[in-house]
Amino acid sequence: MSSEKAPIPLGSNFIRAIVDKDLEQGVYASRKWAGSPGDAAHQATGQPDPAKIRTRFPPEPNGYLHIGHAKSIFLNFGLARDYNGVCHMRFDDTNPEKESQEYVDSITDSVKWLGFGWEKTWPEGNKESSLYFASNYFDFMYRAAEALIENGHAYVDSQSAEEMRINRGTLTEAGKNSPWRDRTVAENLALFREMRDGKHADGSLILRSKIDMASPNINLRDPAIYRVRRAHHHNTGDKWCIYPMYTFAHPIEDALEQVTHSICTLEFEDQRPFYDWLLERLAEAGLLAHPLPKQYEFARLNLTYVVLSKRKLIQLVEEKHVSGWDDPRLPTLAGARRRGYVAEGFKLFTDRIGVSKADSWIDYSTFEDCMREVLNINAERRIAVLDPIKLVIDNYPADQVEDCFAPNHPLKPELGKRVVPLTRELWIEREDFMEVPSKGYFRLTPEGMVRLRYGYVVKCTGCEKDVDGNVTVVHCEYLPDTKSGTPGSDSVKVKGNIHWVSAQHAYECEVRLYDRLFKEAHPGEGDRDFLTDINPNSVTVITAQLEPSLKDAKAEDSFQFERHGYFVADKKDSVTGKPVFNRTVTLKDAWQK
Repeated sequence: MSSEKAPIPLGSNFIRAIVDKDLEQGVYASRKWAGSPGDAAHQATGQPDPAKIRTRFPPEPNGYLHIGHAKSIFLNFGLARDYNGVCHMRFDDTNPEKESQEYVDSITDSVKWLGFGWEKTWPEGNKESSLYFASNYFDFMYRAAEALIENGHAYVDSQSAEEMRINRGTLTEAGKNSPWRDRTVAENLALFREMRDGKHADGSLILRSKIDMASPNINLRDPAIYRVRRAHHHNTGDKWCIYPMYTFAHPIEDALEQVTHSICTLEFEDQRPFYDWLLERLAEAGLLAHPLPKQYEFARLNLTYVVLSKRKLIQLVEEKHVSGWDDPRLPTLAGARRRGYVAEGFKLFTDRIGVSKADSWIDYSTFEDCMREVLNINAERRIAVLDPIKLVIDNYPADQVEDCFAPNHPLKPELGKRVVPLTRELWIEREDFMEVPSKGYFRLTPEGMVRLRYGYVVKCTGCEKDVDGNVTVVHCEYLPDTKSGTPGSDSVKVKGNIHWVSAQHAYECEVRLYDRLFKEAHPGEGDRDFLTDINPNSVTVITAQLEPSLKDAKAEDSFQFERHGYFVADKKDSVTGKPVFNRTVTLKDAWQK
């Protein structure tokens, strides 16, 4: 493998600096890759690894990915892309009771949606697929556990969970050795095999590594590495009744996959000494070869106005505070996709917040601004009247239909214009008429004039009201020589400009106005129940009048509804010829006020 220093890509950070240094020094130049994960003997049969680095994204399939995972996805897959490496899509499925195929499918869908995959073709034509399951390594993990026992580095403990907790010690007091810590190798092997063969009850025995019960790092006080648990596994079925602990399984997975840079969030920093201890012991036993993977930690995403705790997300779903894992108000990637957030916006957001070792809070407005920035460039414009009231042009022929022309995107003239039909009766926004105008109001008022956007200047002549005094219809007359795009369009100067749709041609549509799920920046702060901070106005469902072209919108088509914000045809509920629209984000941030 070449030891040339990789060029520093845009968005450099401390992890990229580590990768640069490792490549310059040839730290991983001796690695071999046999085409698939495996132990030292397996990899020795391979060729020099064509991947300069190997990273991994290892979610546990016990829930849906959320915005915080997007940061890790862009970091790990982005590093592999920029350094001509490979990022492994690995499911850390070592906890069968909480895992399911539904979560596996949702995770793969979300990663692909963000623009990444796990199929790679090397210049020589060799193809590599890096989709892996930790459960496929259970045989090796069992073998590794026996190796630790044989070399005096692990023992079977008969203490109860409560006894282990008490004897573990505290941050200021050393732990106490288990009375079973000095069992012989033969006793430990026999008991561990009995655990494997189902001869002991769940929780009755546990395999622990033998390190140091007096270590100042509690994570090195003989951590548990295997427990008895009778549970059906989504991948291995009922083959096993013992399962490895995550802290034991994770470094082994990295090593078998020849991962070079194992990038975790900061809560795993205290586990790094055990990560290194375990891999060194297995290398001494001849099961793994140097160079071994190294773990690096970065600050996880802390975002205001959301909860990213898996426990809290599950509670929101199971107690039906939201409609499901893909509810557009949830910070899950499935929900974000239905909301209309786009992969390019996530990329901009992760680039903007950067990667650091220090925890900090990111305001949700930063995330929304990134979405606005991308959607402003990508989304075509359309007209929608969200709170409609009838406008009648009394001097316009009742049977006439006239074409007006609206640009599809003001910043992209190459996208051309579309036809917006004008008729005698229109829908306008209720807020665009005021019988008694307030100061600075430049829309429709009695005897006042405005321009119908892309159409004519009109003069308000009056209104109709119901028995309660509510305005039901506004009347006006148009000035025939003032149509937009004609020589007379500037003959009459007006300050107001309102949008409209033809009542005859409009598409009457369900529109969902989504807002933040929580009304407080830090839901559940202190002793407060986070559920009490749910925003009662997080969604409002209305019937709107849209320009007729929107009837043909396909699921996940995004548009800017002029004056209102960015909207998307709902991925789940839209059908051909009858899309339902979700508001992704408003044109401007109203929460800063």
